[in-house]
Amino acid sequence: MSSKYREAGVDLEAGYESVRLIKSHVARTKIKGAVDSIGAFGGMFDLSVLNMKEPVLVSGTDGVGTKLMLAFECDKHDTIGIDAVAMCVNDVLVQGAMPIFFLDYLAVGKNHPEKIEQLVKGVADGCVLSECALIGGETAEMPDMYSEDHYDIAGFCVGAVEKSKLLDGQNIAEGQTLIGLPSSGCHSNGYSLIRKVLLKDAGLDVNTTYPGFDKTLGEELLTPTKIYVKAIKHLLNSNVDIKGMSHITGGGFFENVPRMLKEDLGVSIDVKSFPRPKIFDLIQEKGNIDEKEMYNVFNMGIGFILAVEDQDVDTVLSLLKDINEEAYVVGKVTNSKEVNLTW
Repeated sequence: MSSKYREAGVDLEAGYESVRLIKSHVARTKIKGAVDSIGAFGGMFDLSVLNMKEPVLVSGTDGVGTKLMLAFECDKHDTIGIDAVAMCVNDVLVQGAMPIFFLDYLAVGKNHPEKIEQLVKGVADGCVLSECALIGGETAEMPDMYSEDHYDIAGFCVGAVEKSKLLDGQNIAEGQTLIGLPSSGCHSNGYSLIRKVLLKDAGLDVNTTYPGFDKTLGEELLTPTKIYVKAIKHLLNSNVDIKGMSHITGGGFFENVPRMLKEDLGVSIDVKSFPRPKIFDLIQEKGNIDEKEMYNVFNMGIGFILAVEDQDVDTVLSLLKDINEEAYVVGKVTNSKEVNLTW
């Protein structure tokens, strides 16, 4: 079948095999409200099961960036899907919305069903961690656009929150305390700089385990982005009054923290108040990168920040400890209109 299309570089039979292989992974993500729709033209979700009076839908879309180049070089593809989910759900989460469903888009140079399965397995793993349903997606075979072993992946997430509980920064005020949740490493940001500094300029090998690390450089750099959904859901279900949240993603502290603030506010963050993963020391050393620039590009060990009143700090830390989540008091909201880092 479709021999002419196969000669043009698109194998429909491989596409059918990919769908067969990923069905079991999609099934793992089913939650209440998800309507069985794999194979249909559109993914479906029944919002009525949420029992919200005034539901606000919050959406986010993102990709993984040049972290994909590390996946190609290491020929490791089972965690990149987690990154695609994490980059979307963490953005939705900051406004108090819980992710409810996710869709992915894969563009490949050649459809290798086993590789597609690894990628979608990662997406399903990320959805399970996010407690949201994978309700659809698309795999496009584009032989003239991508080389045979290359691909791109992007995702789209929708979350929901009661209108009265939407976090929009209006309740953040000077004097509130900032609590940071640790990252799992570089997440999915700054990889163009990482690859230039570590692989091109310094000539480091992705298959080597360097002093101070317990895994190869490639494995370290491919550590998937941490997903914060369960931790934040636990706090919100415990009626903690969170005033605002920030996902420390591309642009580091200087770009992302102000996104949760009103224009007349700033923050003071003590960078010695939380542990700094060794990978950032290696990047800074090999690239001779200024300290401030590091915090302007990378998360430096903190992937998510909450703003709470002082009287709620101990409660937040205790609740997170109950579910084995680390957290650190990292700073204060100020009236400086700036992000000030202190040592």
